[in-house]
Amino acid sequence: MSPEDLVRDHTVYSCVMGSRAFGLATGDSDTDRRGVFLAPTSLQWRLSKPPTHVEGPAEEQFSWELERFCELALRANPNILECLHSPLVERIDDTGRELLSLRAAFLSRRVHETFVRYAAGQRRKLEADVRRHGAPRWKHAMHLLRLLATCRDLLRTGELVVEVGEDREPLLAVRRGEVPWDRVQSWMARLADEADEAAGRSPLPAGPDLARVEDFLYRTRLRSALEAGPYDEVVQRVVRDRAVG
Repeated sequence: MSPEDLVRDHTVYSCVMGSRAFGLATGDSDTDRRGVFLAPTSLQWRLSKPPTHVEGPAEEQFSWELERFCELALRANPNILECLHSPLVERIDDTGRELLSLRAAFLSRRVHETFVRYAAGQRRKLEADVRRHGAPRWKHAMHLLRLLATCRDLLRTGELVVEVGEDREPLLAVRRGEVPWDRVQSWMARLADEADEAAGRSPLPAGPDLARVEDFLYRTRLRSALEAGPYDEVVQRVVRDRAVG
């Protein structure tokens, strides 16, 4: 089974991300698609494992195998967590709906470290651009501000909202280069300080709910095994016997 087949035939959830999901799209914005596919359990039992992620087959499309996606979400990866909260869902099945029902299980105060650490790395790149070229990449500066605000609000409320809402116009002004770099830096510093303050009294738990996620993965893999094709008849019989036992 090719990687393209896995994405085409076994996607459980796909959505639009990037500027369109954030409410920051302009006329020249791309459509970034992200998805999750479930590799059949029978493929996991072979020496040659299915891929953990697939780029394509469409332009600006990227998908993760379900287990890898959950691993990254449990580590509070910013891109993965935001993918779970996209307002623009394009494809979903029962497994995808159960995955979305677990969104809260992935959220914890670990987001403070991962979001702020990622933001710090992006800020260093922007500062390097300023030193080399006299100005940052303004689009990247806009998205860094958005990420810091998302982190702050998530820590304050316990809920992840990817749409920027009333911040749309101020952020687009940054993208257009209409806000001086020193003001953008001050804005970034303020958001980072507010995220630090919110982390100390956040309603989020200290860590994610690993048991709920593992139970979901186990049940999903078992269902997949029971749905194996005719060539896996022996595997199906063994799995059914164990399930009944």
